[in-house]
Amino acid sequence: MGLIRAAYVFGSSLAICISWSIHKTVSLAILHGILSWAYVIYYAIKESKLLD
Repeated sequence: MGLIRAAYVFGSSLAICISWSIHKTVSLAILHGILSWAYVIYYAIKESKLLD
């Protein structure tokens, strides 16, 4: 679980940092941090053919 947690924290932090550097708003940075993982989950489900 340590590796999964580290990957989650890194991905969210990266999305927040990039969002902050572009938009300079805290609310969008938090939103992008949360939604970045929603896309990862969607892509994993799509590629596993569960939606077909």
